Amino acid sequence: MPGSPVPVAGLLRALRSRARSLDLAPPAAFLGDWHGRRAVLVPSVDLRPCEPGRLFPDTDRLVVVYRSFPDTVPGSPPPLPEAVRGEASGWLTLDADGRWTRHGDAPDPEQVVRHHGAGRGDDDEATRLPDWAAPDRAAHASAVVDCLEAIRAGEVYQACLSTRLHGTLRADPLETFLAVAGRAPAARSAYLEGGWGAVLGFSPEEYLVRRGDVVRSSPIKGTVPADRDPADLLASAKDVAENIMIVDLVRNDLGRVAEIGSVTVTDLLATRPAPGVHHLVSTVAARTTVDHDALVAATFPPASVTGTPKARARDLINGWEPRSRGLHCGAYGFALGPDLELAVAIRTLEATPDGRVEMGVGGGITIDSDPDAEWDECVHKAAFTWGGGPPPWERR
Repeated sequence: MPGSPVPVAGLLRALRSRARSLDLAPPAAFLGDWHGRRAVLVPSVDLRPCEPGRLFPDTDRLVVVYRSFPDTVPGSPPPLPEAVRGEASGWLTLDADGRWTRHGDAPDPEQVVRHHGAGRGDDDEATRLPDWAAPDRAAHASAVVDCLEAIRAGEVYQACLSTRLHGTLRADPLETFLAVAGRAPAARSAYLEGGWGAVLGFSPEEYLVRRGDVVRSSPIKGTVPADRDPADLLASAKDVAENIMIVDLVRNDLGRVAEIGSVTVTDLLATRPAPGVHHLVSTVAARTTVDHDALVAATFPPASVTGTPKARARDLINGWEPRSRGLHCGAYGFALGPDLELAVAIRTLEATPDGRVEMGVGGGITIDSDPDAEWDECVHKAAFTWGGGPPPWERR
């Protein structure tokens, strides 16, 4: 039954207040473009650590999940559990016309706001954004150089390399999420919370979108700053090569579980905006009858954040990057019966209960890559978390 046009931020704050007053698990939120809706809010979901290979039980309930990048660096433990999962019997969706619809036993949005208040964030938005320490530029440059040598030696054709930002939250994680989402909306934003910490996701990238037997994946490869002409991406041999190589990898991954002859490239080298940047995006589709866990097992980790060939790229990346990726380059999202929606966990903040926060950011390396340009790309991709302009470690 359609609800009333209650603002997303106010409703999410009210749902958090409701959960706390009723001693329920906290809410989760998916904003941007999820399941054909502008938002999916889960009033309460108990997200607990779980086995990463068993995320999707056979249920008609909404199953909310995240799964971290599987490779770890010794001595560098990730800040959050490897995987979490929770089931919800009710959820709310925001339609294109700005109306809320209740599903299952979800509460009425108007009543939630009336009884628990929409609340309001700190008027000083800057205090709601994270404070970042300077990341290790030298280590990233060294990894790029090592990657270029491996490409010249024929060990890989392309690899994704990341650096890691460490900082502190200066506000409640939900307020940080709402502040960033308000100024830099992303197609696949998400907020997940539990006793283990919080995930503040601002991904622009689809990993897997499934409707019954039909599945698609839309890898992002190729980036320029938002103030550049997006046509520059199509004119860049490096960016086009990055994208096409990953498209072939996605075709291979989906082909492991797809019906023979069903794998197709439905969109090649489209330019799309994202917070602070423009990207090249392609889409690969297929038909499959395997269950969600088998589909994820065949394609995880996402192709766009590994390299080609995938297995060798993962081995090398694990030696080049000094810190474990954690949730960065993993996935988050939800399943609802035969449907599945997962985003690649990029532009994603991992917050611990004591207020520490980490975020991985990186890009694809090809034979044409320059270490300084690759670093600049990392900074451009992260700039939405401090409001743009020079990074905070350069302003101190």
